[in-house]
Amino acid sequence: RQSEVGGVEVLSCLSGCSRAGRGRGMETTADVPGVEVDAEEAARQQQCAEFASIVGCDLVVAQSYLAASSWELEGALNSFFESPVQGISFQHNPVAGLDTVMSASETCIDLTDEAVVGLSVTGNVTGSVQREDDSTISFLTWNVDGLDLKNLQERARGVCSYLALYSPDVVFLQELILPYYHYLKKRAVTYTIISGGEDGLLGGEDGYFTGIMLKTSRVKLLSQEIIPYKTTAMMRNLLIVQVNISGNDVCLMTSHLESTNEHSKERINQLKLVLEKMQMAPESTTVIFAGDTNLRDQEVTKIGGLPGNILDVWEFLGKPEHCRYTWDTKMNSNLRAPYTCRLRFDRVLYRAATSGGQMIPRGLDLIGLEKLDCGRFPSDHWGLLCSFDVIL
Repeated sequence: RQSEVGGVEVLSCLSGCSRAGRGRGMETTADVPGVEVDAEEAARQQQCAEFASIVGCDLVVAQSYLAASSWELEGALNSFFESPVQGISFQHNPVAGLDTVMSASETCIDLTDEAVVGLSVTGNVTGSVQREDDSTISFLTWNVDGLDLKNLQERARGVCSYLALYSPDVVFLQELILPYYHYLKKRAVTYTIISGGEDGLLGGEDGYFTGIMLKTSRVKLLSQEIIPYKTTAMMRNLLIVQVNISGNDVCLMTSHLESTNEHSKERINQLKLVLEKMQMAPESTTVIFAGDTNLRDQEVTKIGGLPGNILDVWEFLGKPEHCRYTWDTKMNSNLRAPYTCRLRFDRVLYRAATSGGQMIPRGLDLIGLEKLDCGRFPSDHWGLLCSFDVIL
């Protein structure tokens, strides 16, 4: 059957297989003991394969859940998706429901499987679903506004719907909170998620942080590090991940630079550090920074503009008007702001490699422009989807 998740219809992972554990159809022969054992073992192996296929885990994990559920597939799946996150208490967290049970039709979604995505999103979304094509690479940066607890579960499902629709190779996220992080980790099984929470604390129960999601079928993780901003007043830092994409070494960076006009000086200092780290990457490596910069154009001018070998992708592509404003209280009503403010907070910066394969910016689009059933958008920021051509 189908279920609607954040405005995009996806096929239920459990259709046709959630009842498989109720009657395995084993051939039992009372007076031939060996036959029953062999049939049962074969049936269990098949159940392990089905479980692993549904949730995207390995066979050892599948076997442990099935064994704990007396080899009832439906019970094992419920246990997997309903189990609380170890070591984390949501007792006093208003968004605890984000990581708790969802109905069977809303369980694990393979976010890179086009067969399960119904392209029912309409409106201003432009572009097309990303394909497994080594000649192109796609990136998405999005401040998901996890600090806004209102309709958070539905908004998180909406973000996952857009991930399913566009299947970006890399996703840069800002304003994650702990339940949101675990929600993505459990549902987006075809991605590896690297947290920007320092010291393994993921920002703490009351904190927020950045993250980078890597499509496991296309992006190979090499290393990761977090660079702290020593004078931040808002728990901000720089997350750096080294990867290989289609044979190209790529340095990925994301950050949520200091917010509000009053913190311009700190924000500029953070931008300087970002640019310094981009310059320090090996010349054979492509460097891409994407995130919520909170920058005003005059702040970039104040430091003399970007270095000559670092491009602002929006400017490089001719300053397309349709994606100029990524934080736009005129068009986005989530904040119910009594004022109109239209700014290009979310930006993509790019430094080309001097040798080897080249990645050339091709296009930019805003996503998340449709209201969800709750009457709100997935975030108060639009997502910024960027595509690159790969030239070997």
